[in-house]
Amino acid sequence: MAPRANWKGFLRLSLVTCPVALFPATSDSEKISFNQINRKTGHRIKYLKVDADTGEEVDADDIMKGYKVDKDSYIEVEKDELDNIALESTRTIEIDEFVPKSDIDQRYAIRPYYLVPDGKVGHDAYAVIRETIRQMDKVAIGRLVLTSREHIIALEPLKNGLMGTLLRYPYEVRSEDEYFDDIQDVNVTKEMLDLAQHIVESKAADFDPGKFEDRYETALVDLINQKRSGAIVKPHGQPRSGTNIVDLMTALKQSIRGGDPVPAKTKRPAKKAAGQREMLLPIAGKKPAAAPAKKAAAKPASKRKAG
Repeated sequence: MAPRANWKGFLRLSLVTCPVALFPATSDSEKISFNQINRKTGHRIKYLKVDADTGEEVDADDIMKGYKVDKDSYIEVEKDELDNIALESTRTIEIDEFVPKSDIDQRYAIRPYYLVPDGKVGHDAYAVIRETIRQMDKVAIGRLVLTSREHIIALEPLKNGLMGTLLRYPYEVRSEDEYFDDIQDVNVTKEMLDLAQHIVESKAADFDPGKFEDRYETALVDLINQKRSGAIVKPHGQPRSGTNIVDLMTALKQSIRGGDPVPAKTKRPAKKAAGQREMLLPIAGKKPAAAPAKKAAAKPASKRKAG
């Protein structure tokens, strides 16, 4: 089932306009999540909103927002006051400018979205805007309102569609100076650089996210399957031991000779995050029978997130 659109409106480049829908490009729903339960009863924990001083539960109608100005002092803000200053969505992403992609600092990127034509009309205008951005080899910068706040969005072609990335405002990005000022200025010799570059060249590759496995997610699946089948829970792996190499030059030379302490690659194929749930055992508390030649993937057990 396709996800619901986070936003619907129009994309406009000057007088060229088309209806569009904005969909999240990423998802955490396939990751294993846990509920908190009472160890004694096995019942799920329920959280209540209580007064910090009286300990009594507070009705939803009596809860308002407050900005903390002192230890026990708050500026109270009513919902209608927030509504009055909320930006009214124009339901339009107006492209303001085009910038080189290299100009966008990666620290400003928040999350990616897919921007697609909404409905059967407007595909021609959508294609004109997309190909204009592609031919200029730049990124289109626009603004849109989501949940009453205005966001900057960077648009770039992705295959036959557009990918939009929400960007942070400057006040949201911390300066690197407060972290980097204390780093010592070390003189790196040419020999060290040559050795390190040799190591880099030997590990050079094209980035392929499919080669990487979420090892913690895999360990969670193994743990849950072991507990559901009644098997003895086995440690998933041993921590890597440190090395006795204390000299930087020695470490570089040993790495080139094949002494790199990085563990060898396993032959087990990487598991994609989208299919992790399918690996869970179908029946709790029973050991699975011997697998036949072909076995249909079991549906994952439904689970609810803690509220």
